[in-house]
Amino acid sequence: MSIDTMVAAAERTLGTSGRPNYITTDYASRDGSEFAAAPWCDEGVTYWARQSGEYNAVCFGTDYAYTVAHAARFDQAGQWHPGADGIARGDIVFFSWSGGTTIDSIEHVGIVTGTSGGYVYTVEANTSDSVARRVRSAGVIVGYGRPQYTDAPATPAAPAWPGRVLVSTSPMIHGDDVRTWQQQMRTRGWSITADGWYGPASAAVARAFQQDKGLTPDAEVGPITWAAAWTAPVT
Repeated sequence: MSIDTMVAAAERTLGTSGRPNYITTDYASRDGSEFAAAPWCDEGVTYWARQSGEYNAVCFGTDYAYTVAHAARFDQAGQWHPGADGIARGDIVFFSWSGGTTIDSIEHVGIVTGTSGGYVYTVEANTSDSVARRVRSAGVIVGYGRPQYTDAPATPAAPAWPGRVLVSTSPMIHGDDVRTWQQQMRTRGWSITADGWYGPASAAVARAFQQDKGLTPDAEVGPITWAAAWTAPVT
């Protein structure tokens, strides 16, 4: 049981369409006949979690059809991340088509299967009344919940942001905060010298990293880029 088993459970249902279907019927068998024909995006997430053995990790042992309640439960557990920064495969991603940014504005949900640049790849139920793959941008993502999957390591914690933005200037910024960030980027596989000086070479790595993770490519290491150096998936 893992992220991969959860994603595989979702992918096995691709092409399911119409209501009622076996996903909504399964949900209705436990929670009431009205759910057989109800909006079923989160019923899909619940079904995949049950089928993959990740019901406790993804749904906290509770069936969800109401996306707002599901996101709120992630928030209560300290597993809610607003926006799309750091989003990764296996995360449960929540959407607002009107561009809302609060949990109360959520209208839809899916599971992340991958990311590339500023795009998030998903499997979603009840999208055009079917289970289908979609490609989404950050503009419609309210946030995401990160389940504690059975065999997945806990999300790595970033050290506290040192409080100053690392930016290429003349004379160059120097310090332990620069060295800490440089060393982490080396650990992630980037070609960078951990000498504690933030010059053009470090700025070039920061910009390339930001572009890879869909962040603002300003070549400056502020709190978001700093955190992403530890928490964003290595690609």
